[in-house]
Amino acid sequence: MNKQNKMTIWILAILGVIFLIAADQITKYMAVLSLKEQPSIPIIQGVFELLYVENRGAAFGILQNRQWMFVILTLVILAFIGWIFYKLPFTVRYLPLRLVAVGLTAGAVGNMIDRVRLGYVVDFFYFKLIDFPVFNVADIYVVVTIIVLAFLILFYYKEDELEQILKR
Repeated sequence: MNKQNKMTIWILAILGVIFLIAADQITKYMAVLSLKEQPSIPIIQGVFELLYVENRGAAFGILQNRQWMFVILTLVILAFIGWIFYKLPFTVRYLPLRLVAVGLTAGAVGNMIDRVRLGYVVDFFYFKLIDFPVFNVADIYVVVTIIVLAFLILFYYKEDELEQILKR
């Protein structure tokens, strides 16, 4: 693949990350405007609702009020994702891993923006039926891409393909 095509892939990835981050931040802004200091809004009665929560911890509210630790961890993860993205061969075979990198990056940055700007992450989706922790769009990006990544590692890529990436 020539240098111009590689640059196009990088630009498309960056634009994808920006688009996904914008979608996350817009939904959080709308949640603040519509849900903060308001009762929850049922979408499906007793099952799913919109509920404003300021999460000062990680998943499931663990490690409360350690925002700078999360920011540093996020920066390390982003550096690793960038390194892997750089090392991936520019072939269609590795497009799924590139898309995973875009989703993970957008999710990580979306929540990091909240942590740095607000000192907490805005969450607003709540599955009341199973009392699942309240989450947001960036969390969806991370969970979905981790599931896809696990599938790719377990069923799509061969072990030697993954080893080759790390050796490049």
